[in-house]
Amino acid sequence: MSMVHASSGLIAPPSPNLKSEVSIVCGMARATLLSEIDWDAFEANYDLIREKIEAVFPKLFADFNARIRVPGGFHLYNGPQNREWRTASGRANFLVCSGVAEDPDVGDLAALQLATIRSHDQYNTTIYGLDDRYRGVFGGRMVVFMNKDDMASRQIESETLVELESVTDGGDVRRTVSGFKVRPYNIPKGSIAAYYPETNNLLPLSYHDKKSKTPSAKSIPVIVKPMAS
Repeated sequence: MSMVHASSGLIAPPSPNLKSEVSIVCGMARATLLSEIDWDAFEANYDLIREKIEAVFPKLFADFNARIRVPGGFHLYNGPQNREWRTASGRANFLVCSGVAEDPDVGDLAALQLATIRSHDQYNTTIYGLDDRYRGVFGGRMVVFMNKDDMASRQIESETLVELESVTDGGDVRRTVSGFKVRPYNIPKGSIAAYYPETNNLLPLSYHDKKSKTPSAKSIPVIVKPMAS
């Protein structure tokens, strides 16, 4: 929708020691980055962060600090939304990828490709509730979505409690999560999905894109098997 507006917490923090996301990021930066950036100043005054954003995108975020204080915020111009394509042809151009089968073969025919996902009541890693109306899940997040054919080949029935084990490490570390209920879902055969951060433990630190170093959280080879009763 391209709307930019200020936001603030609606309920009292559960602890006076609770840190904001900005505070956490600035603390990590202070501890790990050797730079002259004044992280303390950014943590204490968010206006300084908005000034830096305006400096990087002067046309889109002109007078950012003034506009953000207007009730309702402001609309961020979005060219494609207005069918404006800044290309040589004046039309939308598509890039064709060579393929999506870029991950190395793990050699286990039983492995399924896990994609970690968010629920409807979730913003990044902040979870606001236990419902996901997008997928018809209510009252809990310990769910794994599977294709019916994959369930049948593994003799797994709906609502079965299963364990997921990552097969990407190739070492002695056994990465598992358990206690997930299987939910039949219209997902491509060979693929499964589950919420994060509940399944973060399945992703080895070494398993990431070679160029960007982005964790391969959408393609984690795992074995799914029923939990022992």
